Amino acid sequence: MEIRVLEPRDEAEVVGASHLFDAAVKKAPTRRFLEEEGNHLLIAYEDDQPAGFVSGVEVTHPDKGTEMFLYELGVDERFQRRGVGRALVERLRDVARERGCYGMWVVTDDQNTAALATYEGSGAQPEHGQVVLTWTF
Repeated sequence: MEIRVLEPRDEAEVVGASHLFDAAVKKAPTRRFLEEEGNHLLIAYEDDQPAGFVSGVEVTHPDKGTEMFLYELGVDERFQRRGVGRALVERLRDVARERGCYGMWVVTDDQNTAALATYEGSGAQPEHGQVVLTWTF
């Protein structure tokens, strides 16, 4: 497996891995995401086939420093249960450390056993008593 950390010039790779995302990728948001400092998109390849991706966003606060928010993880069904997701999470964790982040965090459904196993298998610990609130515009 090869994991590529994408750069602004890699828009075509994102388009080529569009099937891994919830919906078809859009050119303008892809360009913006890749160009913005602190945004990270990694794609895993098996035999040159896009097998999965992870995205992360650095979040900085004046009294805390910078941490990595694991925004989304997706693995093609054909490549699930083969360590692709875990490898992507671990590589993003390495990127976070290289960038000087003091930690990394993610939000997932408490019933998403595959995601929980992936995150916990890569060293994450659950934060009990947390509540996620959202605004939809």
